[in-house]
Amino acid sequence: MTEGETAPDFTAPTQDGADLTLSSLRPRPVVLYFYPRDDTPGCTQEAKDFTEMGAAFEAAGALVVGVSKDTVAKHGKFATKHDLGVTLVSDAEGTICEDFGVWVEKTMYGRTSMGIERATFLIDGSGTIRKVWRKVKVKGHAEAVLEVVRAL
Repeated sequence: MTEGETAPDFTAPTQDGADLTLSSLRPRPVVLYFYPRDDTPGCTQEAKDFTEMGAAFEAAGALVVGVSKDTVAKHGKFATKHDLGVTLVSDAEGTICEDFGVWVEKTMYGRTSMGIERATFLIDGSGTIRKVWRKVKVKGHAEAVLEVVRAL
C-alpha cells in the first residue's frame, strides 16, 4: 500500500473481543500501526509511546490502532500488563498484514523468515492512506506520527 491509495477495509477482533471494522471509524483519521509481537521490548515501547500520547492523538481527532498476528487473549494480557490505551487488533490469519503489504521476508542473525514489518499507515477520514512509515524505528516514532496527524 502506498500514499494516495484507499486503505483496504477489514473487520477483526480487538483485545476485548469486540469486532473493529476500519471503514466504520470514518470520518476519524486512523493511525494503523503494525508490529511483530506482543510483549517484546520494541513492540512494548511503541505501544506505550502511542498510549502516552493518546490524549494528543484524541485532541487531533485520530484513533490509534495496533495490529499483529497475536491472539485476542494475548492482546488482552499485553494491554492489561502495560496499561495500554491503544486498540489492538488480532490478525491471526494474517489477512490484514498481507493486504497492507507488511508480511515480508526478514533476515535476523543470518536466518531468513517471514514476519511483520514494523510499519505505520495514516488513513484520513475518507479512507485514503495519507502517509506511510516503513521499517519504523520506535524511538521518536509516535511523535513524528502525531506531527503529521496534526497537519491533516
